[in-house]
Amino acid sequence: MDDFTRIRTFIKVVEAGSFSAAARDNQSVSAIARQVKAIEDELGVRLLNRNTRNLALTDTGRRFYERVCAISKDLNSAKAEAVSAHETVKGPLRVSLRTTSGTTVVVPALPKFLAKYPDIELEVLLTDERKDLIANHIDVALWIGELPDAEIVARRLSPTQRVVCCAPEYIRRYGTPTKPSDLIDHNCIVFTAPLYSSRWCFSRDGQIEEVRVRGSVQTDNGMVFLASGLAGIGIISGNRWMVHNHVKAGRLVTILDEYTFLPRPGDSDLYAVYPSSRGLSRKVRAFVDFLIEAFDEAVQPPV
Repeated sequence: MDDFTRIRTFIKVVEAGSFSAAARDNQSVSAIARQVKAIEDELGVRLLNRNTRNLALTDTGRRFYERVCAISKDLNSAKAEAVSAHETVKGPLRVSLRTTSGTTVVVPALPKFLAKYPDIELEVLLTDERKDLIANHIDVALWIGELPDAEIVARRLSPTQRVVCCAPEYIRRYGTPTKPSDLIDHNCIVFTAPLYSSRWCFSRDGQIEEVRVRGSVQTDNGMVFLASGLAGIGIISGNRWMVHNHVKAGRLVTILDEYTFLPRPGDSDLYAVYPSSRGLSRKVRAFVDFLIEAFDEAVQPPV
């Protein structure tokens, strides 16, 4: 019997909690026990402590279980990718997009994706909530922040890279700030989502300058934040991908370009994520590749 078969049996025993529970899939309890013992004999260590009612992993067994689980998942993913190589890119694709990045970057770029893959049936969810991918049948999602779930595969789409900008009308009415301290006398749109702050921090030539901004609009919604800047209400500090198309079209202009806007505590990278248990189908790969291209373009300085 090959090692992978024994390893899968061992994983099944651990997850089922007993030999008898693991033996319900057309294998006898004795056959299951022999496979686990064969692994222990080969390694020369005990992986499971057994008694008449239950079993428990030893410390060595727990480390071994964690490693072989990862190997098993990688093998399943590799097999799924090999099978998908012969698939055509078609069928339903359910994606969950964050409100701001989905609206400002992904949706405007979708015509190119759909023209390339006309047989895709795309369903778009627009939410900043991290929905359970498996329970909600989500193929790909956009997430910001830490990714603690080992069941998730993530591809970074964009680092945090903020620029300060405003509408041309605002500059005509109130002038252009030339240094961070000038912002104290300007109307700045304050983003109030958790972990964010009204303190904007800049660096230049090794010097750091922090300014507490204020203004007539505060919001925890990214689209309201962006719309307030576009309306000429005040100055915003937006991710480069958020403002790229608007700067390119002249609806926004960047200011304080000689300074680097330092990441704030709430700033996090943006990721495309999908469940590792499903492997990478061709349609998921195609959509992730599309997202990478779309955000690569959206962080380039407009020409």
